[in-house]
Amino acid sequence: MGITKLADLIRNNAPGAIAHKQISDYTGKIIALDTSIIVNQFRTAVHTMPHLSPLTGLFFRTLAFLEWDIKPVYVIDGRPPEEKRAELERRAQNAGWNSPPRPRSNAVSSQTQDCLRLLKLMGVPALIAPGDAEALCAHLAKTGVVDAVASEDMDTLAFGGSLLLRQLNAKRDSDVTEFCLSKILEMLQLSQKEFVDLCILLGCDYCDKIGGLGPTRALSLIKKHRTIESVSHNINRKTHPVPLSWTYQRARNLFLESLQVATPELEWKEPDEEGLVGFLCMEKHVIKMDRILGRMEKFRKSRETKRKEREEAKAAGKSTQTGIKDFFRVTRKRQAVEAVCHGKEKQRKTK
Repeated sequence: MGITKLADLIRNNAPGAIAHKQISDYTGKIIALDTSIIVNQFRTAVHTMPHLSPLTGLFFRTLAFLEWDIKPVYVIDGRPPEEKRAELERRAQNAGWNSPPRPRSNAVSSQTQDCLRLLKLMGVPALIAPGDAEALCAHLAKTGVVDAVASEDMDTLAFGGSLLLRQLNAKRDSDVTEFCLSKILEMLQLSQKEFVDLCILLGCDYCDKIGGLGPTRALSLIKKHRTIESVSHNINRKTHPVPLSWTYQRARNLFLESLQVATPELEWKEPDEEGLVGFLCMEKHVIKMDRILGRMEKFRKSRETKRKEREEAKAAGKSTQTGIKDFFRVTRKRQAVEAVCHGKEKQRKTK
């Protein structure tokens, strides 16, 4: 679910924090992707096209990102926090399940194993988050490991993700919606902590919300009173009932606490074409061999064409994008990270 109506609130109150771009605008960028969003999109498509598999979609979309010289970093959900249990149960009931699947502490589902194996064969890095994927994605953006986060969940911003991309679906003419966190905070005149409290008032996955509060009212209350504690003491509890045993503090901590994880060493390699044929065609039987080989041939030609276009543009002084010779290599660590949304390049050094 993410944050209820947060996108609408930003469009109405901080429109300058939103930009509309195309996939080509992210050439040369490192982007963390919330993998569950992508897999669920393809799982939904499978119901209307039974011959497809989420692995099929992941294969084709990843190749499209690589063609655009985008370095994808796939982030996979780990064990969900206990605070999300009620939300998972609600989703399970809506889906007709008796109870939501509850992963064991060290268990990796067969679907996750398949995704990890596919991504390894494609030569792109994949990380398993300690909890929700969007929290790790946001952490990677905050610490300068990636340039942006691609997800449909708006709570990426509540976790502190500096740049959120929605509808990044690898199509040339798609409209990518870019949300810049620093501009959102500036235009709403809120600190990050106040913004998190606003998100909790709007409704999030980790706790209940005060009843009867719409986006406009929630924003006005947080701007006037600055904290959830003060808001709850200054509202009419008959018209806006406060949940009993409200655990908003735990939700706030989840959003604000920094993840204690090591900085990952990211590496991109050439796709293993023979391995991909063996896995997707011979083992999983989700794509026919001629289709895999045909797409890989198109990938190589398209990549070469785009390489020449970048070289010609660079020679003409029109571009400073990285050449294809720099594409498949260990990612560069940043010495200092400047605001992406202010249009400044991040300083990096090759490790």
